[in-house]
Amino acid sequence: MKRTVSLLLAVLLLCTAALTGCGQSSAPMDASGKYKLSKSGEAIINDDNLHADAQTDDNNRVFYEIFVGSFSDSDGDGTGDLRGIINRMDYLNDGDPNSGLSLGVEGLWLTPIFRSPSYHKYDVTDYYAIDPAFGTQADLEELIALCHERNVKLILDLPLNHTGSGNEWFARFKAAHIHGNTGDEYYNFYSFYTQGQGSPGGSTYAPISGTQDYYECNFSGDMPELNFNETAVRSAVLDVAKYYLDLGVDGFRFDAAKYIYFGDNSRSVAFWDWYLGELRRIKPDIYTVAEVWDGDGVTDIYYHATDCFDFSVAQPTGLIAETAKNGNVDRYTSYVDSYIQRVEGIRDGAMYLPFVANHDTDRAAGFLPVSYGQMQVAANLYLLSPGSPFIYYGEELGMKGSRGGANTDANRRLAMLWGDEDTVKNPTGTTYDSSKQVENGVTVQKGDGDSLYSYYKKLLMIRKANPEIARGDYQALDIPDSKLGGFIASYEGSSVCVLHNATTEPITVDLAQVTDLPLKEICAAIGMGEAKLEGTSLTVDGQTSVVLR
Repeated sequence: MKRTVSLLLAVLLLCTAALTGCGQSSAPMDASGKYKLSKSGEAIINDDNLHADAQTDDNNRVFYEIFVGSFSDSDGDGTGDLRGIINRMDYLNDGDPNSGLSLGVEGLWLTPIFRSPSYHKYDVTDYYAIDPAFGTQADLEELIALCHERNVKLILDLPLNHTGSGNEWFARFKAAHIHGNTGDEYYNFYSFYTQGQGSPGGSTYAPISGTQDYYECNFSGDMPELNFNETAVRSAVLDVAKYYLDLGVDGFRFDAAKYIYFGDNSRSVAFWDWYLGELRRIKPDIYTVAEVWDGDGVTDIYYHATDCFDFSVAQPTGLIAETAKNGNVDRYTSYVDSYIQRVEGIRDGAMYLPFVANHDTDRAAGFLPVSYGQMQVAANLYLLSPGSPFIYYGEELGMKGSRGGANTDANRRLAMLWGDEDTVKNPTGTTYDSSKQVENGVTVQKGDGDSLYSYYKKLLMIRKANPEIARGDYQALDIPDSKLGGFIASYEGSSVCVLHNATTEPITVDLAQVTDLPLKEICAAIGMGEAKLEGTSLTVDGQTSVVLR
């Protein structure tokens, strides 16, 4: 099959950049920071190894979560904004897969950008207005266009099960109750009960002043819960999503998805079945992910409607962190294998969406020390996985942040460490001890081939250069009497083998005893060591991963 020279150079560049582990040495760079092509790179890439164009248009992408107010400030007021993201797009994805100059993420998730009185914006007062602290609708439209020019998908965080108490919908709801106007179209817009009827079990309620009625507010008195039994409510939230799809966004992350009907997953899933069915009529390739903070037994139910984040592998107690701390890789890969088979059996096109940390959890570098190589191993495990992994902004720098004694989520959402003249500040309520933070930001780490940033960039290059990893059929390997673990991924008639050594010691295996595939070369190796293949004997250093063909 004929292939263009530009495609050959693109994939060649990607694989060349990925050949060596950050813990040992990095691929050579020229003065501009671009990766040079090496003889070793030329040797491992040939016509048979080229498969998918780097611009493949599907949802098997690495996403990057941006907590908007903490990312980049364009106007000097200390708050991150949409213009700040636009200004930093070359950092995220410069649109040129040949450059080797950007991080290379393929999707952006923006936390809520709608008008709201809080710093986090999960208490929306107007879904149709961009919060002035973040910019304007014109800024959003410009960002959407820029993302699409660079084949980056953009999804918005859409909190639907509750609004802010300052929302006009809630004002009209309260007015209807105060005046006893049961015929008002907003009288039943929010979930409520009347004194004497008995409070529904499990939910939290607050009084509507001047009445005998109480409105549901499970997260906060400032976040009243919408009543999704009402056709008008369903129409209203559907119109919101349609509005932003018309602007060009690629989809949504749905906050607190299991709380549509508090404590009733079956009714909540029925809502999402209806809601996503309506949105797919408008945009068949819409990207959606639900926050269902629960075990697999619950998230499986929601997979009937949409993909869900996998909380079982995330956070300090999750399977990724457990494996990265000198764990048995077989347990992780076997889990991923069974997870994928299960969710694909629930819904065609269902995907695995792993992450290590996000804006609601302590930052990963705090429980996976970079200096011990554990953050690097964790990154290998989840970014060299199928589906759609999510990186939390600053994770690629080793940023830290935890609730701590003050018990505030603001400490998990600290200002991005650019290391230049960016004026973005920590959010209101931050108490995190800055002396515990990673010392070097983007400016220093971009120029250091051994930095965590450079490590993440190489890792994404490896993933993109081997499309089987993201898109292929996944088969976990069973390697007896060994902590080395991995999987085979097959895509469009080609297969790769990905193996991880999460221990601190080298491991040698006979590949002939691992798989029937005639693996002949190491396509990429990344980690704290190296890998060597002699015949069918493979040695992988500690805390190192390899991709073989």
